[in-house]
Amino acid sequence: MGKLTGGIDYDMIGRTGNHVGRRVKGVNIISMRPAKSNRPPTQLQLNQRIQFGLITSWLSWISSFIKIGFQNYDADKSPMNAAVGYNLEKAITGVAPNYTIDYEKAAFSRGVLAKAMNLVMATTEDAQLDFTWEVSTNSMPGAATDKAVFIVYNPSKQEFVMSGTGPVRSTLSYDMALPSNFSGDNVQVWMVFVSADGKKVSDTQFIAATVVQ
Repeated sequence: MGKLTGGIDYDMIGRTGNHVGRRVKGVNIISMRPAKSNRPPTQLQLNQRIQFGLITSWLSWISSFIKIGFQNYDADKSPMNAAVGYNLEKAITGVAPNYTIDYEKAAFSRGVLAKAMNLVMATTEDAQLDFTWEVSTNSMPGAATDKAVFIVYNPSKQEFVMSGTGPVRSTLSYDMALPSNFSGDNVQVWMVFVSADGKKVSDTQFIAATVVQ
């Protein structure tokens, strides 16, 4: 049963008859309940379900960062829904039913901040990745206090590791410690800048795949 949150002139939340009310980014949305169908799904629908399940399960591991990275991408969608839609379109590869994620095209953020220039990654220590970069000189916005976030995914262990507090843009280098059991594993690595107030981000920057020393 749906309820009016502040009287007859206010928001409807929940289900009433064939209508469903919900809040999306502070806006009350009322829509029709989807009708049930007894028809078996088509092969196209089955393929879409496989792709959707692949992306949603993968992104769910870093949902807290997705809330920041896609907060401004689509005003009509939640950050997670926007991220799922983007990656479904851009980052799925393979042939049904053996779909995989194209890590180079995957994104955890979409925004206006400048990305790093001449970004270099090295593996000189056990269970550690070393990064250096230069400040962008283009016209895109960016401040010295922007936080650099490094995201590492280990496919064999199905684990994400993020740089936590991390460095700021002006630091120009960062040595990231990884779990010791990552040594010898192939990992995928990305970088994102986040403004000091957390309200702006850069596009996700894929760095490379590398074997951890």
